[in-house]
Amino acid sequence: MAFPVTRLRRLRATPALRAVVRETAVTAGDLLLPLFVHEQDGRSPIGAMPGVDRLSVDEVVAEARECARLGVAGVILFGIPEQKDAEGSQAWAADGIVQQAIRAIKQDVPELLVVADLCLCEYTDHGHCGILCTTTAGITTVDNDASLPLLARTAVAQAQAGADVVAPSDMMDGRVGAIRAALDEAGFTDTPIMSYSSKFASAFYGPFREAADSTPSAGDRRGYQMDPANGDEAVRESLLDVEEGADILMVKPALPYLDVIWRVKQASRLPVCAYNVSGEYAMVKAAAAAGYIDERAVVLETLTAIRRAGADIVITYHAKDAASWLQ
Repeated sequence: MAFPVTRLRRLRATPALRAVVRETAVTAGDLLLPLFVHEQDGRSPIGAMPGVDRLSVDEVVAEARECARLGVAGVILFGIPEQKDAEGSQAWAADGIVQQAIRAIKQDVPELLVVADLCLCEYTDHGHCGILCTTTAGITTVDNDASLPLLARTAVAQAQAGADVVAPSDMMDGRVGAIRAALDEAGFTDTPIMSYSSKFASAFYGPFREAADSTPSAGDRRGYQMDPANGDEAVRESLLDVEEGADILMVKPALPYLDVIWRVKQASRLPVCAYNVSGEYAMVKAAAAAGYIDERAVVLETLTAIRRAGADIVITYHAKDAASWLQ
């Protein structure tokens, strides 16, 4: 019935009423904290991302302990090796920096979820996400099919180190199937794949590339990451990954693609993760430092919007702060 009988403001009158009818909840257990692990000692601040550092293995373990204390679901690891080559061989080395970090965390905080980002861009000397080749037209690009065995090899190395989940972020066609086959053959049939199924060629990644030292030495990633204009294609990409064996789907970035999060969730009915990326984080930090916004209110509203759009899991650099606020 219409006004004046129906008054929707009735259920907004007090904090208790608003809480009891709230449709979307955010908890620390919905969040994953990204961590950058390097081979140097201690912490190295990342200029574009205030409060985020590159970490040695022992510092990564300390961050993992703090996440566990706060109730954060887990961490996702990105490696920054000292030695890089054309294939990115440190990505699958048994003593690679991410493998070291995985083992250390699982020994110290075994209950914490450890997700291993699975890509070659941080490990290659050219900064692209696979092996480079030159087409007949003289264009340098990533050789999709030649890169798949290296990605699969990396997944097995991460699983052997103890990763709970592997998360391919390279956007090569067919990589989920190749990784699933390699994991199964190596005996890791229970290791889930969280696929970056809708990873857009976004301008919001700038601070991350500083953090991970992964800026391409030439060209860009638009030939394999998705065009920001395409929503239908994002759903197709996601459903293809489901067919190949993905257990969790991801949309990256989060805020400019809330519609894609919703569409992927509705189309797949799988758990969906959204990555609240470095550029989104840096803008909030800059605006808060300038006094333009209330950081706590904006962060919690942002996380609520991402969850409301359909994300079951949110990767965010705000994870520890949000967890403490939510307590």
